[in-house]
Amino acid sequence: MTPDKPDLDAGACLHISTTWVAAFNGALAHPEVATLDALFLSDCHLRSVLAFSWTLETYSGTSAVCEALRHISDDHKLGVITLNAQDLQPHCVQRAGEWTVECLLTFSTPVGPCEGVLRLCSDGSGQWKAWSLVLALIEIAGHEEAYKRPQDASASNNRSFQGPNWKDKRDARNRFEDREPEVLVVGAGQAGLSVGARLRQLGVDALVVDQNARLGDNWRNRYHALVLHNQRHVNHLPYMPFPETWPTYIPKDKLADWFAYYADAMDLAVWMGTRFVNADYDAADKRWCVTLETPTGEKTVRPAHIIMATGVSAIPNRKKLPELQPFEGPVIHSADYQTPDPEKFGSVVVMGTGTSAHDVAQDLAENGVKVTMVQRSPTMVQNVEPTAQLPYAIYGKALSTDVCDLLTVGTPMALYKASSRLSLKVAEELDKPLIEGLKKTDFKVNVGEDGVSWQLMYLTRGGGYYFNVGCSDLIINGQVRVVQSDQITSFEASGLTLASGEHIHADLVITATGYLGQREMAARLLGDALAERIGPVWDVNSDTQELNNMWMETPQPGLWFFAGSLAQSRIYSKYLGLQIQAKLLGLM
Repeated sequence: MTPDKPDLDAGACLHISTTWVAAFNGALAHPEVATLDALFLSDCHLRSVLAFSWTLETYSGTSAVCEALRHISDDHKLGVITLNAQDLQPHCVQRAGEWTVECLLTFSTPVGPCEGVLRLCSDGSGQWKAWSLVLALIEIAGHEEAYKRPQDASASNNRSFQGPNWKDKRDARNRFEDREPEVLVVGAGQAGLSVGARLRQLGVDALVVDQNARLGDNWRNRYHALVLHNQRHVNHLPYMPFPETWPTYIPKDKLADWFAYYADAMDLAVWMGTRFVNADYDAADKRWCVTLETPTGEKTVRPAHIIMATGVSAIPNRKKLPELQPFEGPVIHSADYQTPDPEKFGSVVVMGTGTSAHDVAQDLAENGVKVTMVQRSPTMVQNVEPTAQLPYAIYGKALSTDVCDLLTVGTPMALYKASSRLSLKVAEELDKPLIEGLKKTDFKVNVGEDGVSWQLMYLTRGGGYYFNVGCSDLIINGQVRVVQSDQITSFEASGLTLASGEHIHADLVITATGYLGQREMAARLLGDALAERIGPVWDVNSDTQELNNMWMETPQPGLWFFAGSLAQSRIYSKYLGLQIQAKLLGLM
């Protein structure tokens, strides 16, 4: 049952926040255990995002939080923490099912200015205590992003007609003929471009490489009908928001063209048609020796850092399904799918019921092809709007993207999970007609693993859900058929046979069998031994409450992984960039 909203006006919220912050400053100045304990709830959470160490770390419970704060107070000499009411007034808002007084903070450490998010809850006795406190580094003092620094107007106003112009100089710089890149970014999708732009602004010499022929091909080459499944205002890249004139859901070709424009506008050094062959790390020199296969031949570069930005779904899982061996027709992976000729492929079987499988099936059905989907495990289904957009509720309103990003970073994993469970309950009610319709067919619906919604499934396994943009309706009305894998007796030369004796003809089989993750990519490019040393990549670590080896340096010095949605790429590129800048400055 949702608790009643406290009767708090703006003045009361400001008083509650101001009182707590004053007490917290006093406690940090004299960090006796009891003083700090009295300011936090028993189920509190503290997240530091580079604020007190060069990593992302979360502490939970009064004892762990207060112990961490005592060490922080001893080691880092925090400046006075103050409310940031300019960007967001303290206000009463429901977060993860609890009514909180939420406010933004500002402070500094010897490294640089910081910001934070504080959420206070009533302890039931009239006292307001911290439920979550997240503190994050904004920038390294004296090494701010280039656009914030005073620029030399005389250099840009030089009108000499002799020597190289701006483009000549940029092209020469991007060839790296006279120096080595400090950072090699592998992959020019949203992750690689975002972190490349951050590094460029931080004064870090980075080279981005991608094996595709053109910038944006990682989106451009996907199936014809693809559009993003979340809304434009959530997906901006760093420094350059999408135009307000754009459609709410961005088509893949529009996004692909924007990537090319973005890289040019942000002055990034990008080598396309360049394949990462292998790399060895020189521990003495603290540099990599990387072999690249470029359009003009093999080239060796020696960066201090490699960022693997090849995506959560790095490699299509093209492992052959043994049951398909008798089938004599063509078999392709969904990653290779393009709308086929319905006269040649009039009947198609799609293996899988994830997002790609649904999109492929819908495209086929709408082009006159008879489609059968084979479901191997239950799949979560939510309508793309409004249900699938619930996790992004704070975006697109009166708040700036920067404030929304800070509030997102300011949500520790425990609150994120609690919010996800509540989101799932809302989704179940909103999508009740859809789910009931699917259950009347042979489609099996996953109603939530451990009670959490799709966003936690994305963080833990990278899939297992579908946002309905029409395919579920086709399944319900019988235009797309679903059969369960355990109903299949065998595959044969011309299709599959069900236990009922029915034969389903197939001219083509499309395997929507998912993708292999970044660890597999690391094993292929850097070797099994190094991949073993790194350990898991992605998925939530139950001990640290952070993603494994993501946005932080791995156990292998100089190796980083960076992936995620456009929003994640925008948000966390800032913190990865700051870590590498700190490394190069000798601060880490």
